[in-house]
Amino acid sequence: MTTRVLGIDPGLTRCGIGIVDVAPNRTATLVHVGVVRSPADMDPGNRLAMIANGIREVLDAFAPEVAAVERVFAQHNVASVMGTAQASGIALMLAAERGIPTATHTPSEVKAAITGYGSADKLQVQKMVARVLRLDELPQPADAADALAIALCHAWRGGAAAGVAGAGAQTPAQRAWAEAEKRARVSRTKVRSAR
Repeated sequence: MTTRVLGIDPGLTRCGIGIVDVAPNRTATLVHVGVVRSPADMDPGNRLAMIANGIREVLDAFAPEVAAVERVFAQHNVASVMGTAQASGIALMLAAERGIPTATHTPSEVKAAITGYGSADKLQVQKMVARVLRLDELPQPADAADALAIALCHAWRGGAAAGVAGAGAQTPAQRAWAEAEKRARVSRTKVRSAR
């Protein structure tokens, strides 16, 4: 029995969306790949609405069972990070509204899962995604290939949430992130109790 996995490479100008069906033996089949775009000169709220509408259309058309979004990390360009984080939040919210389990994966986790190397470049990721999905051409643009890579990473490494037999437990980076979030929650609780 296959599991349908949605992968999202969040972005405000280009939001990559990929859906794959993954079998218990880890073989995968392409279901959908695309990019939702919004013009840079448009009001940010309207841009987010465009991204949301594009994601909704894909959710309605393909009914994924689980969703994975690339985790946003700080970069030098704060404006770019803000747009990426906002698009990420939209994607996670839309999936949650439909009761679809969600997860996030770091870029290095995704690269390591797909290529075996956490610092792989975009071309290496595109080539491996094409190979895994038995595609005649590289998925284009890179945002679309990244979305497929995120979906595959989640299916292969996402644990029980992915619903794929044979998927592994959390990676060390995921465990460290979960522990940091847990410590932050405990600290906030202690601060509230002290008030």
